[in-house]
Amino acid sequence: MELSLISGAPLTTQAVGQVLSEQAELGDVVILTGDLGAGKTEFVKGYALGLGISESVVSPTFTIVHEYFGREALNHVDAYRLESVQEYLDLGLEERMDSSVTVVEWGELVRSELSPNRLEVVIEFGVKDDARIITLRPMGDSWLDRLTALAPVLAVITPVEERE
Repeated sequence: MELSLISGAPLTTQAVGQVLSEQAELGDVVILTGDLGAGKTEFVKGYALGLGISESVVSPTFTIVHEYFGREALNHVDAYRLESVQEYLDLGLEERMDSSVTVVEWGELVRSELSPNRLEVVIEFGVKDDARIITLRPMGDSWLDRLTALAPVLAVITPVEERE
């Protein structure tokens, strides 16, 4: 099962992230993919809000990792500037992943090193200027169960299309 959502504004993209993070569990991994400027960091801003993080969230493009603290710790990773999977491994994130939630922008670049039980989020440009298509792909039973439970809530925020 996967869900496709239509977001008409950055705040709606944030709201999707917030709803998803309200069900976050320690050890969760979320991979974000999409074109430059599609809204990956907007999603993370909402995700952080759902974790009770009040600090301003910014893209970690040049620092690679930002760590935030709320009801759960959040590792916000940007793999865009990494030149190899080894550079990702050298960050040492695996040591703290079980005690935090990790969101990886440009996660397709390091997918092979991430948990197979994860949520993959693809954010694409829509037809209108601020429109985005957000596709949620649960990988593993944990995310499938949570996404199934959250689908009605997400439908209130934005149109939802469910696909097998």
